Order: sequence, then C-alpha cells, then structure tokens
Amino acid sequence: MTWHKVMKANWKKDRTAMKVVKGKMMMIGRKHGEYFATQALCRHMRWPLAWGAKITDDGCVRCPLHQTTHKIEDGSMVEWSPFPLLPAYGKMVGKMSKPKDLGIFDTKIEDGRLWVNLS
Repeated sequence: MTWHKVMKANWKKDRTAMKVVKGKMMMIGRKHGEYFATQALCRHMRWPLAWGAKITDDGCVRCPLHQTTHKIEDGSMVEWSPFPLLPAYGKMVGKMSKPKDLGIFDTKIEDGRLWVNLS
C-alpha cells in the first residue's frame, strides 16, 4: 500500500473539497465525522463532485448535475443519471456514457493528518 499525506484532519463539520494527491485529482469528504476519498469527477459526465455533490445519510454521493449516485463504501452505482425533474431526459442523457462505478480510495487518520492510499 502506498499512503500519501493529504491534509490536516481538522474539519469540524461534514463537507467535501477537491484535492490533488500525487497528480491525481480526488474528492475528499467528511460525513458523520468519518473521512472518505473518491474520484473527483462524476462517472457520468465528468462534473467535479465537490462542486455541489450531496452526501446522503445512507452513505452515497449524488452528483448535482444529473443525480448519478454511488455508494461511498465501495463506489458501486446506485442510480445512473435519473435526472428526476424530467425522467425521459435523464434516460436519454444517461445513454451518453456507459454506467461505471466510482473509484474509492482507502483513508486513515494518523498523527492528526488524513492519509489516502493510491494503490
């Protein structure tokens, strides 16, 4: 395993941010006091997830653009571009890209810092 120091683990509130670790862009987040790290861009249309993604109480990340949703635990897809305002449009836009799981990175807190495993 190749662990890389990302930042101080001192967030007081749950939130997300974009970070670059060893040239790899990722979204770092905190929900219910636990840190996580995912690929930075939505697997559907490449929208930066930290720019408005919702982290749900059931442990999912939902892209604000077309509502594509993945489990934070393992990156598995829950919904692919449902775009709930206009379901027919969501299905059409969803076909612009094949459904894919979201990449997830292991995290740990050590010496007050957040570390991410890139391997």
